[in-house]
Amino acid sequence: MTIKESQTLNEKQGQEIEVSCLRCDGETCHKVLFSVEQTREEVDEFNFVPGDSIFTWYDYQIIQCQGCKTISFRQTSSSNEDYFAEFSGECYVYETIYPSRIKDKKGLEKLHLLPLQIQDIYTETLRALNNGYLILAGIGLRALVESVCNEKSAEGRLIGKIDNLKENHILTPANAEILHKIRTLGNDAAHKVKKHKKDELELAMNVVEHLLTDVYILPQQAKILPTPADKKL
Repeated sequence: MTIKESQTLNEKQGQEIEVSCLRCDGETCHKVLFSVEQTREEVDEFNFVPGDSIFTWYDYQIIQCQGCKTISFRQTSSSNEDYFAEFSGECYVYETIYPSRIKDKKGLEKLHLLPLQIQDIYTETLRALNNGYLILAGIGLRALVESVCNEKSAEGRLIGKIDNLKENHILTPANAEILHKIRTLGNDAAHKVKKHKKDELELAMNVVEHLLTDVYILPQQAKILPTPADKKL
């Protein structure tokens, strides 16, 4: 087996591509600031058929969102042995973006309004989810729920703490029911080492974000609104 490798610089510099942005909503136009293109050819000289070489292409790019100007790193790879569809003649392209992100998900913008411990757990859980560490993300979601219960001085085991928040009108009955589902999800991850599907965890994270917004962020923002006594009649 003979391997031939070649490399070119900035062949794709200046090109624009649609990529999910870490800060903007959804996919945005990104410009390639710097690129390295590598080609790898594998030839079996003992069983060589003309045109039967295995080619693999790698692209490494520094890209910048043309909206918020955030800079990211993008890596793609493809091979002539990995076709996107039968008879299409097109190779499937694998893409990885750093820092990792979930499409259309930026995370909470008013993170500083959360209690410090909850900030830390939320940030680590979001990173685990973004990077595909699904078991850790499930455990983190449970930890987030328990941290809210503890910060609100709920008593008992977690199942009782959630009910306690409902009884004290911190949670609505509907929200309490949802948190019980997330508690079960987190228990499966922690005690059964169960890996849940990413879309299930994304949905659970959305629910927890709404909870954190309702319990912490909105009340903090409401403090700057004038009280009825401050209003002029």
